[in-house]
Amino acid sequence: MKELICIVCPRGCVLKVDKQGNVTGNLCPRGIKYGIQETTNPLRNITSSIKVSNRPHTLVSVKASAPIPKDKIFDVMTAINALTIEAPTEIGQVVKHDLLGLGVNIIITKKIV
Repeated sequence: MKELICIVCPRGCVLKVDKQGNVTGNLCPRGIKYGIQETTNPLRNITSSIKVSNRPHTLVSVKASAPIPKDKIFDVMTAINALTIEAPTEIGQVVKHDLLGLGVNIIITKKIV
């Protein structure tokens, strides 16, 4: 049995998930989905920043286009830290397609002129 706090809504239900995938403690149906996903295949959203090569001391914010497996966070961050881009940048611009073969793109979230 695994116990975790649901983060889907502000209630913060204390969920208990057994080995068969049965979820208890949820006050809404979204807690069931969260509990199962968090115990079988936990995913995380990634945001970071990368260097702008033609602007000294300038970074631009980026995000992953989809959540990534929790066990890949360090690999993804290492790959993101190696990226650079030149200004100008546009919001939504893809810096890296299919990062590490995960099917996730790294996207710019800030415009730099």
